[in-house]
Amino acid sequence: MVRFMKLLTRDERPPGEEPVSDLVPELEVSRAKRVRVLLAAACAPLLFSFTAIAAVLAVVSFAADRSRFSATGALLAAGPGWLASWQVELDLGGHPLGVLPLLPTLVVGWIVARAAARAARRSGGRTPADAIPVVTVIAGAHALFGVLVALLAGGSPVDANPLTAFCVPGLLAGLAAIAGVAKACGLPVAVRDRFDPVAVQGLRAGALGLAALIACGAVVFTAATALSWSTVDSLFEPGFGASFGLFVLSVAYLPNAVVAALSFTTGPGFSVGSLTVGMFGYQEGKLPGVPLLAGVPSHHAVWWPALLLLPALVGALVGWRIRAIDEDPMLRMRAVAVAGAFVAFGCVILGTLSGGRLGDGPFDPVSVPVGVASVIAFCWIVVPGGFVAFFAGAHDAPEPPGEPEVEEDLVEPEEDEPAEEETEPEAEEPAEDVDETPAEDEPDAEPEDEPEQDVAVTDSTEGSGDESAPGDDR
Repeated sequence: MVRFMKLLTRDERPPGEEPVSDLVPELEVSRAKRVRVLLAAACAPLLFSFTAIAAVLAVVSFAADRSRFSATGALLAAGPGWLASWQVELDLGGHPLGVLPLLPTLVVGWIVARAAARAARRSGGRTPADAIPVVTVIAGAHALFGVLVALLAGGSPVDANPLTAFCVPGLLAGLAAIAGVAKACGLPVAVRDRFDPVAVQGLRAGALGLAALIACGAVVFTAATALSWSTVDSLFEPGFGASFGLFVLSVAYLPNAVVAALSFTTGPGFSVGSLTVGMFGYQEGKLPGVPLLAGVPSHHAVWWPALLLLPALVGALVGWRIRAIDEDPMLRMRAVAVAGAFVAFGCVILGTLSGGRLGDGPFDPVSVPVGVASVIAFCWIVVPGGFVAFFAGAHDAPEPPGEPEVEEDLVEPEEDEPAEEETEPEAEEPAEDVDETPAEDEPDAEPEDEPEQDVAVTDSTEGSGDESAPGDDR
């Protein structure tokens, strides 16, 4: 029995060709499976986001006072709500609604990124070329769904431009998909290989600076809201339904408020209709009765410029991050410039997405001066960041003049003396061979040795010759 089992388990392959392991995973994915994975990545985020928005609208409608709940109405409202989550401007009975909440956009973008990452892993994506089908399918599906929703909503009280509904969701979904497949398909490595290392370090420092500026805006907004908590409490209505709706609305627009606080902290400020709030200027105006805006000040304060210390510290942080990337100060300054450009571009994107039209009433428009804000944000990064990166980094110490020449003069005699000592034994070797032969055959050898002996005698007995001179006369 044992012999029979050995025959069954014996490997007939020649030595050297045995597999390292029999549990080798198959890297090849069939075409049918790849198609299923791509379809799931395209449809799953659409269905999940649409269902989630419909559920939230249904809960708000059900909890609202003096309202009649309708499941059909919630489903019909979910289409424009889905477009709003992708920052598509809506038309409410002829009145534009462009200032849309950023929190739903972040949520649906995260859902798309997760779906894209999973699709890339399941389809065996390893290279940047493998990310193209995933990104294309997801972006195309969201663009087509946006057009479909806009066409179905045509003629209703809430509709949207079909072209905008095609371009904006497709573009944002494509960017989210790229962020999702970046790690699985090796996009960061490809970017590092193609870009200048100094520029890559600048981009990393710029991402850190933008995140730090957003954190400063969040801190300022939180402090202002906490100091105005009595106003926040008074804006909530006694009924649960209305209070719940205001709470959901405030939470959805929370990132917009943080961006406005960021613009205020850096200097330019923001505006809501006729109301303008800036670091060095204030113009009174009306505000909507939303608890989110309770922290907006009602008058200018002289201590506001002290908040400019926050963006200055952010710029110093960016410079501290860049100080050790290279020993050349000019290269560090170039990295600081790249970081400042990245922060400025990020402020333009955030300011554009956080503002927009708000009907045709007294609160229209809600805006952040993106042009001025981007320039000022660039200066906040470059000026203190460049100062820190230049002086806190490594510098080559200047060599004192004339020091290398003195060292050469001192070293040259030490190098020549061993050379003379090494040549002397080479000259004595033939002399030992000559001693074995008769002196008559080589008469020239003795005169060469005699001067050396005379010199040695005179050097060693220089004083004794003078003392013996009188003895010879005697």
